[in-house]
Amino acid sequence: MAHWGQGPAGPPPLGPEGFDWTAWHPDPTVVIGLAALAGLYLTALQRGRRDGRRVPPAKVVSFFGGLVLLLGALTGPLHDLSDYYLFSAHMVQHLLLAFAMPPLLLYGTPGWMLRPLLASPPLLRLGRALTRPAGAFATFNFILVTWHLPPLYNLAMNQHAVHIVQHLMIMAAAVILWWPMLSPLPELPRAPYPVQMLYLFVVGLPMVVVSIFITMADGILYPYYAAAPRVWEVLTPHADQHLGGLIMWIPGGLVFLVAITVVFFRWQGAGAHDVDVAPIEATHGR
Repeated sequence: MAHWGQGPAGPPPLGPEGFDWTAWHPDPTVVIGLAALAGLYLTALQRGRRDGRRVPPAKVVSFFGGLVLLLGALTGPLHDLSDYYLFSAHMVQHLLLAFAMPPLLLYGTPGWMLRPLLASPPLLRLGRALTRPAGAFATFNFILVTWHLPPLYNLAMNQHAVHIVQHLMIMAAAVILWWPMLSPLPELPRAPYPVQMLYLFVVGLPMVVVSIFITMADGILYPYYAAAPRVWEVLTPHADQHLGGLIMWIPGGLVFLVAITVVFFRWQGAGAHDVDVAPIEATHGR
């Protein structure tokens, strides 16, 4: 049986029947936060309709799909496995937070909903610096790599408040990561298609280096999981660590290859001219 909540004593013991795959212990802060996001989105939709702004159903489905994915990643069995027992499960959770949730939310949010956030000139300048390919590359990789270094990672696993900060920073950095391809705002435009492809080719390289280091490490980098009860005896602490590194390395790397392929076909579909689609979509969403 997995238990909600985390304390300084470390992972809770497993029950006599092992890990409970049906248990669901939603964190109230996660549920309240997601409900608040859903409420803000629905309120903005209603106001937009009154002003003649229509959001395609596919975008609404995408946004709420991102919220459902967040609920699944941050609560339930995956949350318990990653928070208490398996480093490899935590890497699956981080992949969902970094590579699945942000595209869904970005695609589902029309530009006019975000435009009020850029009313302040300093925020607009900061947004432009962070969402350009170079800024997005530096922001995402600095945050992702730093949080997977053993000192900070182990601190996050032993201090739940730090763990919350870790996840919030990774999610924010992941939204910035995908912005050059999916920006809904002409004020913070998408990169040209050739730049998008080059960006996607290089942006995942630091993550691959870190994942290789984790996969090839001879010692235990994250002792929190070594002290955890074994969900499966065959998955020893070393094997779990190596599997987590492989998950970060191979599926994580494939995400960027798939994204490059998608951008390539979008580029071809746009014809000979490199069309900046963000202003077009933003105009339709007004």
